[in-house]
Amino acid sequence: MDATALASARTALTEGAPLVHCLTNTVVQTLTANVLLAVGAAPAMVVAPEEAGDFAAIASALLVNVGTVHGQSAEAMRIAVRSADAAGTPWVLDPVAVGGLRFRTDLAVELTASGPAVVRGNASEVMALAGIGSGGRGVDSTATADDALEAAVALAVRTGGVVAVSGPVDVVTDGARVVRVGGGSPLLTRTTGAGCALGALTAAYVAATGDRLTGAVAAHAHVALAAEAAAAVSAGPGTFAAAWVDALDAVTPEELGRADVRDES
Repeated sequence: MDATALASARTALTEGAPLVHCLTNTVVQTLTANVLLAVGAAPAMVVAPEEAGDFAAIASALLVNVGTVHGQSAEAMRIAVRSADAAGTPWVLDPVAVGGLRFRTDLAVELTASGPAVVRGNASEVMALAGIGSGGRGVDSTATADDALEAAVALAVRTGGVVAVSGPVDVVTDGARVVRVGGGSPLLTRTTGAGCALGALTAAYVAATGDRLTGAVAAHAHVALAAEAAAAVSAGPGTFAAAWVDALDAVTPEELGRADVRDES
């Protein structure tokens, strides 16, 4: 994973302006849309089961986030995933709070069988989805990214995609390669929806690059770089959230190419 690949990913995202269909949690829809717009992508929140399949077929990528899932939204997710698979649309699964709650856990396990391009979550969520452990403390992880590495590799092999584990140092694997992404700021963990927005950004990068591993790494590096810049000018979590969106917009291909990315393969 060299600097040229990351820089090219940023350029591809800007030039391609991928349309990302977000079936995401209601708490974070505005931030998610603003993050996608800031980086040059186009968001769409088409949530009705009657429309989700049609839109997933024409979108560049699909995000499925189970953060505030209920019966109707679960059906929309199933329909959208089937449509995305039929159309060859890459999709990202964000298994928010999976492990601790049975309905969303069963749904996430069901959807995982369809082979997401990327699973992106915290360590506890990834471990629970892989069948190890019972999840974290609500949406917060009680495990580290290193704790989840073995589970992430196994899950990537099982799905045929990429698994990204968020933490102070993110771990991204396709089952064979392991890439670590450093940087960022603790203020990300105090910003509602930052991780959910990262899932949408991952979908955008995968669509723009046509490469699951490169796209996932680029998204995580982009978020980390912007968080560092935002933290430097913020008084706390309130000002950080706004500054982070601005900083996401400002990240250049050259800067992304200099991100703290370590390929351990």
